Amino acid sequence: MDKKRIKAELMIHDLKNPLAVIEAGVSSLIQREEKYGTLSENQLKVLKRTLRNTKIAKGLVNDILEVGRSSEGIFKNDQSLFSDFVKSPFVEVFDLTDNETAEKIKECTDLPSLKEILTGKGILLKMDDELWLQEVYFDQSKLRQILRNLLSNAMKYRKEIIEVVISRDNRALFLSVRDDGEGIKKIYHEKIFECYFQLDEERERCIRGHGLGLAGVLILVEDMGGEVKLDSDEGKGAKFSVRIPLPLEGS
Repeated sequence: MDKKRIKAELMIHDLKNPLAVIEAGVSSLIQREEKYGTLSENQLKVLKRTLRNTKIAKGLVNDILEVGRSSEGIFKNDQSLFSDFVKSPFVEVFDLTDNETAEKIKECTDLPSLKEILTGKGILLKMDDELWLQEVYFDQSKLRQILRNLLSNAMKYRKEIIEVVISRDNRALFLSVRDDGEGIKKIYHEKIFECYFQLDEERERCIRGHGLGLAGVLILVEDMGGEVKLDSDEGKGAKFSVRIPLPLEGS
Protein backbone atom coordinates (compact mmCIF):
# COMPACT_ATOMS: atom_id res chain seq x y z
CA MET A 1 0.00 0.00 0.00
CA ASP A 2 1.48 3.38 -0.97
CA LYS A 3 1.86 6.27 1.50
CA LYS A 4 -0.84 8.42 -0.14
CA ARG A 5 -3.37 5.64 0.24
CA ILE A 6 -2.36 5.04 3.86
CA LYS A 7 -2.84 8.76 4.64
CA ALA A 8 -6.23 8.79 2.91
CA GLU A 9 -7.45 5.73 4.82
CA LEU A 10 -6.17 7.13 8.13
CA MET A 11 -8.10 10.36 7.52
CA ILE A 12 -11.22 8.40 6.61
CA HIS A 13 -10.82 6.29 9.76
CA ASP A 14 -10.44 9.45 11.86
CA LEU A 15 -13.88 10.60 10.68
CA LYS A 16 -15.53 7.77 12.63
CA ASN A 17 -15.19 9.33 16.09
CA PRO A 18 -16.55 12.84 15.31
CA LEU A 19 -19.43 11.33 13.37
CA ALA A 20 -20.25 9.06 16.32
CA VAL A 21 -20.23 12.08 18.67
CA ILE A 22 -22.54 14.04 16.34
CA GLU A 23 -24.92 11.08 16.06
CA ALA A 24 -25.02 10.55 19.83
CA GLY A 25 -25.56 14.26 20.53
CA VAL A 26 -28.37 14.73 18.02
CA SER A 27 -30.04 11.49 19.14
CA SER A 28 -29.99 12.72 22.75
CA LEU A 29 -31.60 16.03 21.80
CA ILE A 30 -34.37 14.16 19.98
CA GLN A 31 -34.98 11.43 22.53
CA ARG A 32 -34.32 13.05 25.91
CA GLU A 33 -36.90 15.82 26.12
CA GLU A 34 -36.90 15.69 29.93
CA LYS A 35 -33.22 16.70 29.98
CA TYR A 36 -32.88 19.09 27.04
CA GLY A 37 -36.36 20.58 26.75
CA THR A 38 -39.18 20.41 24.23
CA LEU A 39 -38.30 20.92 20.58
CA SER A 40 -40.45 22.77 18.10
CA GLU A 41 -41.70 20.94 15.02
CA ASN A 42 -39.18 22.75 12.81
CA GLN A 43 -36.29 22.07 15.21
CA LEU A 44 -37.19 18.39 15.32
CA LYS A 45 -37.36 18.25 11.53
CA VAL A 46 -33.88 19.78 11.18
CA LEU A 47 -32.37 17.49 13.81
CA LYS A 48 -33.89 14.37 12.22
CA ARG A 49 -32.47 15.40 8.86
CA THR A 50 -29.07 15.98 10.48
CA LEU A 51 -29.20 12.57 12.17
CA ARG A 52 -30.21 10.83 8.94
CA ASN A 53 -27.33 12.37 7.00
CA THR A 54 -24.86 11.64 9.81
CA LYS A 55 -25.83 7.98 9.57
CA ILE A 56 -25.34 8.11 5.80
CA ALA A 57 -21.87 9.60 6.32
CA LYS A 58 -21.01 6.88 8.85
CA GLY A 59 -22.13 4.26 6.37
CA LEU A 60 -19.94 5.76 3.66
CA VAL A 61 -16.90 5.78 5.95
CA ASN A 62 -17.44 2.16 6.96
CA ASP A 63 -18.03 1.11 3.36
CA ILE A 64 -14.82 2.74 2.12
CA LEU A 65 -12.76 1.20 4.94
CA GLU A 66 -14.29 -2.25 4.36
CA VAL A 67 -13.61 -2.13 0.63
CA GLY A 68 -10.03 -1.03 1.38
CA ARG A 69 -9.51 -3.97 3.74
CA SER A 70 -11.04 -6.32 1.19
CA SER A 71 -8.72 -5.11 -1.57
CA GLU A 72 -5.76 -5.72 0.75
CA GLY A 73 -6.96 -9.25 1.43
CA ILE A 74 -7.93 -8.54 5.03
CA PHE A 75 -10.88 -10.65 6.21
CA LYS A 76 -12.28 -11.12 9.69
CA ASN A 77 -14.01 -14.48 9.58
CA ASP A 78 -15.78 -15.67 12.69
CA GLN A 79 -18.68 -17.82 13.81
CA SER A 80 -21.98 -15.95 13.62
CA LEU A 81 -25.69 -16.68 13.73
CA PHE A 82 -27.42 -16.30 10.40
CA SER A 83 -30.18 -14.35 12.14
CA ASP A 84 -27.74 -11.55 13.08
CA PHE A 85 -26.43 -11.26 9.54
CA VAL A 86 -29.93 -11.20 8.04
CA LYS A 87 -31.47 -8.61 10.38
CA SER A 88 -28.69 -6.02 10.39
CA PRO A 89 -28.88 -4.85 6.73
CA PHE A 90 -32.65 -4.34 6.99
CA VAL A 91 -32.19 -2.33 10.21
CA GLU A 92 -29.57 -0.12 8.54
CA VAL A 93 -31.69 0.50 5.44
CA PHE A 94 -34.86 1.40 7.36
CA ASP A 95 -32.97 3.37 10.01
CA LEU A 96 -32.51 6.16 7.46
CA THR A 97 -36.16 6.52 6.44
CA ASP A 98 -38.42 4.62 8.85
CA ASN A 99 -37.07 4.42 12.38
CA GLU A 100 -40.21 2.73 13.71
CA THR A 101 -39.77 -0.20 11.32
CA ALA A 102 -36.05 -0.36 12.10
CA GLU A 103 -36.85 -0.70 15.82
CA LYS A 104 -39.39 -3.46 15.13
CA ILE A 105 -36.81 -5.40 13.13
CA LYS A 106 -34.26 -5.03 15.94
CA GLU A 107 -36.73 -6.61 18.36
CA CYS A 108 -37.46 -9.61 16.12
CA THR A 109 -36.43 -12.93 17.61
CA ASP A 110 -37.86 -15.27 14.96
CA LEU A 111 -37.98 -15.44 11.17
CA PRO A 112 -41.80 -15.44 10.75
CA SER A 113 -42.05 -12.12 12.63
CA LEU A 114 -39.32 -10.58 10.48
CA LYS A 115 -41.00 -11.77 7.29
CA GLU A 116 -44.32 -10.30 8.44
CA ILE A 117 -42.79 -6.87 9.13
CA LEU A 118 -40.94 -6.81 5.81
CA THR A 119 -43.99 -8.00 3.84
CA GLY A 120 -45.89 -5.01 5.23
CA LYS A 121 -43.19 -2.83 3.66
CA GLY A 122 -43.30 -4.55 0.27
CA ILE A 123 -40.25 -6.78 0.84
CA LEU A 124 -40.66 -10.52 0.40
CA LEU A 125 -37.96 -12.43 2.28
CA LYS A 126 -37.52 -16.01 1.13
CA MET A 127 -35.35 -18.04 3.48
CA ASP A 128 -35.77 -21.44 5.15
CA ASP A 129 -36.67 -21.38 8.85
CA GLU A 130 -33.87 -23.79 9.78
CA LEU A 131 -31.28 -21.38 8.39
CA TRP A 132 -32.29 -18.68 10.89
CA LEU A 133 -30.54 -20.23 13.91
CA GLN A 134 -27.68 -21.87 12.05
CA GLU A 135 -24.15 -20.77 12.77
CA VAL A 136 -21.92 -19.97 9.84
CA TYR A 137 -18.27 -19.00 9.55
CA PHE A 138 -17.76 -15.82 7.48
CA ASP A 139 -16.78 -12.13 7.45
CA GLN A 140 -20.10 -10.75 8.65
CA SER A 141 -19.30 -7.05 8.14
CA LYS A 142 -18.51 -7.56 4.45
CA LEU A 143 -21.55 -9.74 3.80
CA ARG A 144 -23.75 -7.26 5.67
CA GLN A 145 -22.47 -4.44 3.46
CA ILE A 146 -23.13 -6.46 0.31
CA LEU A 147 -26.74 -7.17 1.24
CA ARG A 148 -27.35 -3.62 2.48
CA ASN A 149 -26.09 -2.07 -0.75
CA LEU A 150 -28.21 -4.43 -2.85
CA LEU A 151 -31.26 -3.58 -0.71
CA SER A 152 -30.60 0.17 -0.93
CA ASN A 153 -30.31 -0.07 -4.70
CA ALA A 154 -33.58 -2.02 -4.98
CA MET A 155 -35.39 0.47 -2.71
CA LYS A 156 -34.45 3.30 -5.07
CA TYR A 157 -35.88 1.70 -8.17
CA ARG A 158 -38.74 -0.56 -7.10
CA LYS A 159 -42.34 0.21 -7.97
CA GLU A 160 -43.94 -1.89 -5.25
CA ILE A 161 -42.14 -5.14 -4.46
CA ILE A 162 -38.64 -6.33 -3.60
CA GLU A 163 -37.85 -10.04 -3.35
CA VAL A 164 -34.86 -11.16 -1.26
CA VAL A 165 -33.73 -14.79 -1.37
CA ILE A 166 -31.06 -16.16 0.99
CA SER A 167 -29.78 -19.73 1.01
CA ARG A 168 -26.60 -21.75 1.47
CA ASP A 169 -25.04 -25.12 0.93
CA ASN A 170 -21.88 -26.61 2.43
CA ARG A 171 -19.64 -24.56 0.17
CA ALA A 172 -21.30 -21.24 -0.58
CA LEU A 173 -23.77 -18.54 0.43
CA PHE A 174 -26.34 -17.37 -2.13
CA LEU A 175 -28.10 -13.99 -2.09
CA SER A 176 -30.44 -12.45 -4.62
CA VAL A 177 -32.32 -9.16 -4.56
CA ARG A 178 -34.96 -8.46 -7.21
CA ASP A 179 -36.99 -5.27 -7.72
CA ASP A 180 -39.97 -4.64 -9.98
CA GLY A 181 -38.69 -1.30 -11.32
CA GLU A 182 -38.06 -0.14 -14.86
CA GLY A 183 -35.10 -2.44 -15.31
CA ILE A 184 -31.68 -1.80 -16.82
CA LYS A 185 -30.91 -1.81 -20.53
CA LYS A 186 -28.35 -4.40 -21.63
CA ILE A 187 -25.94 -1.65 -22.70
CA TYR A 188 -25.67 -0.51 -19.06
CA HIS A 189 -25.05 -3.92 -17.48
CA GLU A 190 -21.30 -3.49 -17.12
CA LYS A 191 -21.32 0.25 -16.48
CA ILE A 192 -23.80 -0.07 -13.62
CA PHE A 193 -21.01 -1.55 -11.46
CA GLU A 194 -18.76 1.51 -11.87
CA CYS A 195 -18.28 3.82 -8.86
CA TYR A 196 -20.90 6.57 -8.63
CA PHE A 197 -22.74 5.45 -11.77
CA GLN A 198 -26.48 5.70 -11.39
CA LEU A 199 -29.41 6.03 -13.76
CA ASP A 200 -31.62 9.08 -13.58
CA GLU A 201 -35.40 9.14 -13.92
CA GLU A 202 -35.19 9.06 -17.71
CA ARG A 203 -32.73 6.12 -17.42
CA GLU A 204 -30.61 7.58 -20.19
CA ARG A 205 -27.61 9.20 -18.54
CA CYS A 206 -25.44 8.63 -15.49
CA ILE A 207 -25.65 10.87 -12.42
CA ARG A 208 -23.70 11.00 -9.20
CA GLY A 209 -25.06 8.81 -6.44
CA HIS A 210 -24.38 8.32 -2.72
CA GLY A 211 -21.66 5.87 -1.81
CA LEU A 212 -19.95 2.99 -3.51
CA GLY A 213 -23.21 1.10 -4.10
CA LEU A 214 -22.99 -1.66 -6.70
CA ALA A 215 -19.31 -0.95 -7.33
CA GLY A 216 -18.61 -1.74 -3.67
CA VAL A 217 -20.68 -4.93 -3.94
CA LEU A 218 -18.68 -6.12 -6.94
CA ILE A 219 -15.31 -5.39 -5.29
CA LEU A 220 -16.24 -7.15 -2.04
CA VAL A 221 -17.76 -10.19 -3.74
CA GLU A 222 -14.85 -10.68 -6.14
CA ASP A 223 -12.28 -10.21 -3.36
CA MET A 224 -14.08 -12.96 -1.43
CA GLY A 225 -13.80 -15.26 -4.44
CA GLY A 226 -17.45 -14.93 -5.44
CA GLU A 227 -19.42 -13.62 -8.37
CA VAL A 228 -22.29 -11.22 -9.08
CA LYS A 229 -24.82 -11.70 -11.87
CA LEU A 230 -27.34 -9.18 -13.19
CA ASP A 231 -30.55 -10.31 -14.84
CA SER A 232 -32.46 -7.32 -16.20
CA ASP A 233 -33.79 -5.56 -19.23
CA GLU A 234 -35.80 -2.41 -19.84
CA GLY A 235 -39.26 -2.65 -18.29
CA LYS A 236 -38.54 -5.97 -16.54
CA GLY A 237 -37.07 -4.99 -13.18
CA ALA A 238 -33.60 -6.04 -12.04
CA LYS A 239 -32.28 -9.07 -10.19
CA PHE A 240 -28.79 -9.12 -8.67
CA SER A 241 -27.58 -12.59 -7.69
CA VAL A 242 -24.49 -13.20 -5.55
CA ARG A 243 -22.60 -16.40 -4.84
CA ILE A 244 -19.88 -16.28 -2.17
CA PRO A 245 -17.79 -19.32 -1.20
CA LEU A 246 -17.79 -19.92 2.56
CA PRO A 247 -14.30 -20.06 4.09
CA LEU A 248 -13.10 -23.07 6.03
CA GLU A 249 -13.12 -22.51 9.79
CA GLY A 250 -9.79 -21.17 10.97
CA SER A 251 -8.84 -19.77 7.56
